[in-house]
Order: sequence, then C-alpha cells, then structure tokens
Amino acid sequence: MSLFKNKLIVALPIIVLAIVFVFSLTVIPSINPAAKNLPVAIVNEDIGLSSGENMGSEIAKNIKMATASISEQPPIKWIEVRSEEAAKTGLDNQDYYAALIISKDFSASQASLASPEPVSPEIRIYINQGMNVTAANMSQQILTQMVNGLNEKMRTQLIAALDDKQGGTVTTKQAAALASPIVSKVIPVNTIGTNSANGNAPVSLFQPLWMGSLIGSLIFLLAKNKTKFANRKEKLQANGLQVVWGAILALVAGFGFSLFADSWGLNIPDFMNIALFLAIAYFAFFLMISAVFSWIGMGGMAIFVLFLFFGAPLLSFAPELLSPFYRDWVMSWLPMRFMVDGLRELFYFGEGLKMNHPTSVLMWIGIVSILVLLASALKPSRNTNEEQRKLEATS
Repeated sequence: MSLFKNKLIVALPIIVLAIVFVFSLTVIPSINPAAKNLPVAIVNEDIGLSSGENMGSEIAKNIKMATASISEQPPIKWIEVRSEEAAKTGLDNQDYYAALIISKDFSASQASLASPEPVSPEIRIYINQGMNVTAANMSQQILTQMVNGLNEKMRTQLIAALDDKQGGTVTTKQAAALASPIVSKVIPVNTIGTNSANGNAPVSLFQPLWMGSLIGSLIFLLAKNKTKFANRKEKLQANGLQVVWGAILALVAGFGFSLFADSWGLNIPDFMNIALFLAIAYFAFFLMISAVFSWIGMGGMAIFVLFLFFGAPLLSFAPELLSPFYRDWVMSWLPMRFMVDGLRELFYFGEGLKMNHPTSVLMWIGIVSILVLLASALKPSRNTNEEQRKLEATS
C-alpha cells in the first residue's frame, strides 16, 4: 500500500514506544517513595535525678543510634533543639516534619515505675501535618515504632526488677504501668483540617491554573501570528498590551478559581489572600509562557506540557521522599512548586499574603518574563525576513 511508503507511518511503532517511555518516567517517583533524612527535632528536657542519672539523655542517644543503624541514608535526620518552644517555632517555620519531646520529669517518673505509686514517663510527639501529609505520617509511624520498641525494652527491665524486689508479685497500679511504661502523646500541629483534599489542596489547585495560563498564552500567540505589524513599535505595543491583559486575566482567574473551589466544598481559610496569591501565580505563569512563545513560537508548547506531566506527580511529594535525580534535577527546577509552597503556608500555617520566598520567586519570574517578552519585539518577524529575501532575489 502507498500509505506505508510514508516514513512516519513505518516509524510509528518506535515513535509510540518512545512517547510511552518518556511519559512512563513520571510514574517512577510514586512507585516506592522512601523516607531519607526527614528532619525531625528532638528535645530532651529531662532534669534527671539528684544522683546525676539522666534517662532522657540515654533515651535520646538510643533513639539516634537506632535510626542511624538502619541504612546509609536513615529515614530520620535528628536535629537537637534546646526547648519545646523552639521546636514548636521550627514546626511553624516548616523546618521539621515532627518533633519528639522528652518530658522534664522523665527520669523521676521512670524511677517510680518499680514503686507502689508508679508514674509513667511521657514522650510528646508533634506531627507537622501541613508541611507534607505523607512525610508527616511517615515520621509519626517511625517515631511511634521507636517508642513501642523503648516500651518493650523498659517493660522487660521493669519485670526483672519487680521479680527481684517483690518476687514477681505486682500491684494493680504496677500492672497498669507495665502495659505502657512510656506514655506517648501524639499532637498534630498545623493541621490540614477537613475538606482539604487530604492535605493536598495546594497541589489540586495547580493543574487548572496552569492550564488556564497555558491556554491564555496560546490564544495570544495565535492572535499575534495572524496580525501583521508595520514596525517594531507596534510589536512592542502589542506585547505591552499582552502584559496588561494578562494582569486582568490573572485577577479573573485568581478570584474566579477561588470562588469555584469554595463552591465545590474545598475549605478556603482566607478567601482574599488565597485569591490574590492565585492571581500572582497565574500572572507569573502567563508571562513566563508568553515570553517563551514570543521567541520560539508553538514549539514552546512541548516544554510546558512536559512541565505539566512531569511536575504534577512530584508536587505532592516531600523532597526527602524523592530520589536524588528527581529531587535535584527535576523538582528544584519546577516553577510551579513555588505556587504550591505559597498555598501551603496560606492553607495550613495561618500565614497571610506577604513577601515570603514563594511569593518573591513568583514575582521575579514575572518581572524577568516581562523583560523577555518586551525584548521579543526586537526580533525580526518572519514576514520581514521573507520580504527581505524577495527583494534580494529581484535585485
């Protein structure tokens, strides 16, 4: 058949296989995410005993050693913090996924376990839900397992001590203490609340906004391609108009999208600030995409489609759950992660709209993109090049 004389048709199986392979790479990060060096604060407030013994220090030492022996890259990276209040501040600043606090009276309570009036020592575990739900849950699971291991070890020691001291007989209170020698209290902080897409509300808002900015930029590109500009001044004016119109589109998208999300049932804790931040993100993306389109045309579409397919699956993962390649060479280059980080602060950390790192980066993306977009007016147009070639051919 003449159809199969077409080289593209013959090469179609290889083309399809190549496309499937490229897009299959987006699945790799979600196959087996493993925690590596999750930053967790540890605070030992134990004042110890008058004899100088400090069980809190021993517990902290044993916990760190147990984690370090798991692998070359342990799941937890312990960060010693001086006080519980300092640890809470670090949680609010998104420095830690969790914090483990050893209480002030840990040694005294532990010493009382073999007495007629036992008091179980307490360990408090703060879980920073808003920072990243998956990583926070992993931290909670690891810390809970560690406390359970300590409980088993202390239970064995306590039974041996009671056996020597009381011949194996225990009081009702001692029996209750044996069930859980160490009391662990899990305290969620910066909670995700309800109707928040299981803590992924910032990620769920990315794709519609990205597609809106991509389509808006594409329509401007098609309209400008159909317009014949008499000179570079007209092109510059058109690009300036595109910037102004983009700002209007940003406000429409930011407030409209927030209204839609709220009506769908998504919990919008601060409508005005979230709407304005979404407008800033849309404007930055619109300008960035428009700037690329203004220089390379429709070929830029492939870049931003790949951004969408490769970026969307990564945004829900904490950096510590990704392989070094995806963390350092893919995640770190994604402009949309600043939108997600900024929304996370607005949704879960009670932060109002301010000039923080995500907002400032998005604004710098917009500023640089405006300059690149305006500079494209200096680029010779295709029509000008064709007319010049015709004049050279006739002369």
